[in-house]
Amino acid sequence: MLRSDQIMATVEMIQKENLDVRTVTMGINLLDCRRDTVKDTCNRVEEKIAKKADRFVETCNKISKKYGVPVVNKRISVTPASFVGAGFKRDDFVALAKSLDLAAERAGVDILGGFSAQVEKGITDTDREFIASIPQALEETERLCASINVGSSQKGINMDAVAMMGKTIKELAERTADNGGFGAAKFVVFCNQPGDNPFMAGAIHGVEEAEVVLNVGVSGPGVIARSLEKTIKKRGRENLKLDDIAEEIKQITFRVTRCGELIGRQVAQELGVEFGVIDLSLAPTPKVGDSVGEILQILGVDEVGAPGSTAILALLNDAVKKGGIFASKAVGGLSGAFIPVMEDAVLADAVGKGALTLEKLEAMTCVCSVGLDMIPIPGNVDAATISAIIADEMALGMINQKTTAARLIPVPGKTVGEMVSFGGLFGASPIMEVRNVNMSGRFIAWGGRIPAPIHSFKN
Repeated sequence: MLRSDQIMATVEMIQKENLDVRTVTMGINLLDCRRDTVKDTCNRVEEKIAKKADRFVETCNKISKKYGVPVVNKRISVTPASFVGAGFKRDDFVALAKSLDLAAERAGVDILGGFSAQVEKGITDTDREFIASIPQALEETERLCASINVGSSQKGINMDAVAMMGKTIKELAERTADNGGFGAAKFVVFCNQPGDNPFMAGAIHGVEEAEVVLNVGVSGPGVIARSLEKTIKKRGRENLKLDDIAEEIKQITFRVTRCGELIGRQVAQELGVEFGVIDLSLAPTPKVGDSVGEILQILGVDEVGAPGSTAILALLNDAVKKGGIFASKAVGGLSGAFIPVMEDAVLADAVGKGALTLEKLEAMTCVCSVGLDMIPIPGNVDAATISAIIADEMALGMINQKTTAARLIPVPGKTVGEMVSFGGLFGASPIMEVRNVNMSGRFIAWGGRIPAPIHSFKN
């Protein structure tokens, strides 16, 4: 039970410290939408989403207003499209993508995720057609996001799929060159992709999920930053140790999580659907004061990327998980600290100063949630190098039994240090340097699989 002082503290978080529910995401099973023709399948997909999400946005707004807690995004995730369209050809998947995008528009949601495939062990003929459709599908839609799971701790890494990812990302960027390669910002590659993640671009409705499920993503890096500043000022830096800081973060995360679960369960009850999970991820925004990077600076590094950044991020990630798990009986998704360069003003600034490099970011992804996220790179980086960066990130997830991902954006016509901006929650950043370009082609050309680690054998 929350005490009165905790309730007042939560109210202050909402009013002054950027506390919000970052997303309420409705997951919808589409496996029963398959029909004899592509057209009939697409029609059924549109009909089912319209039916299930008919009151979704309206209800989120109603509950948000009732409790005074902003809900920033309302989103939909669906069963991976490669399953729904088994047997489809490339053009058929493009048609399906357009139907999903239209359904998202009609439902009034911000984004729809689930234009996805699971290829961590092998690639079917359908998977190949699906992957080939991604560049055109994302170019010709507005709200649709895509993802591919190419590895897992149980199955290893499908290097044939990884090789295809570099080419896919390059084509995506080139097709959307007029907008800085924005198409690549709507596509993410995973290892150990969860089926209940409410955050985009990687949200899917896993085949293990119920018919319709509501998952909630809470955030609040600004809340943690402001609370830490207050604690340090009140108690004095000389009277605090890192374990005291960790305890403070746990307490803050507890309140944030309780707030998010309240909103999620109320929306689910109103809609008569199953409540899924709370995702505890600290997701920054480009807004000043809502940065994970700022927390690292408060805790002692003058620039993000300086020695100690990885250790601080590990402390933060662990404390967030501990506080959130105690607050909720249904924690899932990604649950940790995000470090998306373009979406975090402090991280982007560190890139511009040369303090934060791609190699340091990769090291930090060993201890945070997800991975190399929203990374703008020069447009002339070759596909094999992009695939090799993805392979490195997938290896971290596979070996450490955690979710890792890569959302890389080769910006056509631009090079290191030049700015790229997508606006809104997608943010802006100087383009990062990629060292040792054109030196990984022979590795990617092997193909095949990187076998799962020995600790994967648990049967």
